[in-house]
Amino acid sequence: MSNNHNDPFSAENVCGVLLQYGLISAARKQEIFLKKGQFKRKLERIQFMRDTSSSAKAGITTPITIIDVIASFKFERSDNHSKILDEEIIFQALAKKWNIPYKKIDPLELDLNVVTTVIPHTFAMKHLVLPVAVKNGFLTVATPDPFNLEVMEDISRAAHMKVKPVVSSKTDIIKLINEFFGFKRSIAEAEQQFTGTSVDLGNLEQYVKLSSAQEIASNDQHIVNAVNHLLNYAFDQKASDIHIEPKRGSCLVRLRIDGMLHTAYTLPKKLHSAIVSRIKTLSRLDMAEKRRPQDGRIKTDKGGVEAEIRVSTVPVAFGEKVVMRIMDPDVLFQDLEKLGFSSLDYSRFQRFIDMPHGIVLVCGPTGSGKTTTLYSSLKYLSTPEINITTVEDPIEMVYENFNQIAVQPAIGITFGSILRNILRQDPDIIMIGEMRDFETAENAVQAALTGHLVLSTLHTNDAPSAVTRLLDLGIPPFLVQATMNGILGQRLIRKICPHCMESFEMESSELERLGIETGKEGTIKLCRGKGCIKCRGTGYSGRTGIFETLPFTESIKKLTTAETDLKALRIQAGKEGMVTFRENAVQKLLHGETTCQEVLRVTWKQG
Repeated sequence: MSNNHNDPFSAENVCGVLLQYGLISAARKQEIFLKKGQFKRKLERIQFMRDTSSSAKAGITTPITIIDVIASFKFERSDNHSKILDEEIIFQALAKKWNIPYKKIDPLELDLNVVTTVIPHTFAMKHLVLPVAVKNGFLTVATPDPFNLEVMEDISRAAHMKVKPVVSSKTDIIKLINEFFGFKRSIAEAEQQFTGTSVDLGNLEQYVKLSSAQEIASNDQHIVNAVNHLLNYAFDQKASDIHIEPKRGSCLVRLRIDGMLHTAYTLPKKLHSAIVSRIKTLSRLDMAEKRRPQDGRIKTDKGGVEAEIRVSTVPVAFGEKVVMRIMDPDVLFQDLEKLGFSSLDYSRFQRFIDMPHGIVLVCGPTGSGKTTTLYSSLKYLSTPEINITTVEDPIEMVYENFNQIAVQPAIGITFGSILRNILRQDPDIIMIGEMRDFETAENAVQAALTGHLVLSTLHTNDAPSAVTRLLDLGIPPFLVQATMNGILGQRLIRKICPHCMESFEMESSELERLGIETGKEGTIKLCRGKGCIKCRGTGYSGRTGIFETLPFTESIKKLTTAETDLKALRIQAGKEGMVTFRENAVQKLLHGETTCQEVLRVTWKQG
């Protein structure tokens, strides 16, 4: 670690920049100079042990720098004591001083071919350079050392383009070089093994191959690596679903993050069937069956915690489409108060599930967080003195405190039929995955009448609609009146990214023109996300729930008849204090949690 004043990476220069931007104090600078040698030796020992236990870097070791040392101190930032002075902040400050753009690389924006075809893996790792984009004849190269002009000239000659350097953190560069080159190698080598025609019209048309082509085995090491990479990548990006879609000439991989789909990769079509076969092997599906939909599950490790992945395959025009839903225990089992309830809705919902018997319904479309609410409720209710039994299709997440039963229609285990057997199992609380037919609803009502608490879901647009849906299923009104504790409707709305949140003002009249009534006049202070490296420029990070809680009061029971008027039900619910989705979302808007665009996207104004 040089102290040369001409070296931008000398301890003196780096500490000087951090001091100039108010990230460290003079006392901290002194502490760094006193302890830097000791910390450097410690980091070198850690790196040596890691490198000797792993062959991932093929013998290439990157030197420890003063930036690594400062980041390892984990100092509080002098300008913001709630934040740590990490490697990323240090590189951002240096990039600002050098007047070179800083880039937080979003893996979803990278083109696999641009990253991996311009320069070899060993060159990229040796010099810590990563080609990230081609635009207007310039190749953008991310690196922690933009002053290595000789390397930039080498890349320029290899790419036949002018090179524009941007600064990125060393950790990000190393991680992405390993991930992208490793994935590319797996894909390329697997592709080379596949000989013969690449035409595959899947289920759309019959294509006769005159000569047999050698298929890649699902246990081929390159395919195994590629699928492992996809799963780890989805965990890193906090994706809820992975879509693997066959097209006429390619295989598209998309990730759903915060409810929105993002294209991650476009792979060669000839690898599609091998990747699907590997996923089928992991989820114990029939590899030979390609014409019928199949469902399975994969149990895997995610950062030391067991996560489950639900796998669904379905035949589409150009082959089999696979969707993998990631069931993350950190998401499914949460504290109820952290789901996004207002204080009124939370106290009402708690009353519903604290009753000794009766039915509690959670309503909303697919992907609205119903499973999370149900599992979190069961976790809240679970004690050693209580027997909780669930019937699910399929079991979303295996949890040893519950007795979980999977629906298997092929052998006669349906939601409706199994309920009769469950009542002989001495349950206190029963959770039914979904009330989808008369038999299930009827048995749920019988369970509630005989002193059990029954939690279930219905696919309806809002809470009041659940009443008419039960009546449509054939449940007599008097039984609905006798058993219903309350109904919870829910949706998920994106939250503003806390890292790039900014406030602005908007006239209430302008919001009213958009259809958002705030009950306020004049100028209203709102928040939005500018878009930053942490949220991929979307301005949003994570989601929270908005709810409608409908207690089954005497007046609501009186309106529950064979000729139930849904509009009258909604009006009465409003009189009794039910806050609608739109009203709930507006409260989150006024509290600076979400934006008016999200309010309009997720909710609707009821007439």
